[in-house]
Amino acid sequence: MKKLYFIFFFIFVSFSYGQEASVDGRIDGFKLYPNPVTNGKVYIITQENAPKKILIFDVLGTQVLETTILGKELNLSELGAGVYVLRVYERDKISTRKLIIK
Repeated sequence: MKKLYFIFFFIFVSFSYGQEASVDGRIDGFKLYPNPVTNGKVYIITQENAPKKILIFDVLGTQVLETTILGKELNLSELGAGVYVLRVYERDKISTRKLIIK
């Protein structure tokens, strides 16, 4: 059953990266730390430091969180341990990363 989840995850990530070409580009200076997350908080740094729309998906592609942050800190204490896909929108750009919560 775990293999099936990983297959769905990799298919989802493949489609996520494939869809980025339709947007103007990746976010400049994008940094995500710490990853894996252990304290329930993750920091998202970008060059522009503009407001960011955050979407988080589980390995099955179900959206589990949608929020907007104005600063750098994102609280993930509501999410359980696991592997997620984090998608960040900033102005006309988008970046997608794998996010691990322990």
